[in-house]
Amino acid sequence: MGDGPKDDTIATVLIRDATDDDWPAIYPFFRTIVDDGRTYALPVGLSVDEARLVWFEPAPWRVFVAIANGVVVGTAKVGPVRAGRGSHVATASFMVDPDRAGRGIGAALGHYVIDVARSLGYRAMQFNAVVETNTTAMRLWRRLDFRILATIPEAFDHPDAGLVGLHVMHRRLSSST
Repeated sequence: MGDGPKDDTIATVLIRDATDDDWPAIYPFFRTIVDDGRTYALPVGLSVDEARLVWFEPAPWRVFVAIANGVVVGTAKVGPVRAGRGSHVATASFMVDPDRAGRGIGAALGHYVIDVARSLGYRAMQFNAVVETNTTAMRLWRRLDFRILATIPEAFDHPDAGLVGLHVMHRRLSSST
């Protein structure tokens, strides 16, 4: 994962709504990231169909792809953290192809999803499970004004670090929240 030669130049990242036709490009890095076991608390070995159901949730969820140089290099999804009385708070998930990490794709997706969530009327965004050892994500979310509300100790079984915490993170999207 990420060991081959890299083209460090990323053309402008285009972000758009994902379509069914994007799934074959998303699934390989989805599977790599989930099966790696360091950042997502999802079951290892999800089939292509099981994984698609996890990522492409029904409306009101929205799924996006980031495209650079004509290739899908990342994906994100956004939807309500809870139905009903919690539906004014968004949650989101992000994945960047590990072979293209460190080139600003995650930041572009983060900014985009925050803007979309705001335009959809969400008043805040909450992440319920940011692995505390995921320093790349932590750095990005802090830069995007998320703050840690709590850490659930030993809630994630990391393949190298053992039991580590999961952060609950939050940021306002409107001044009246």
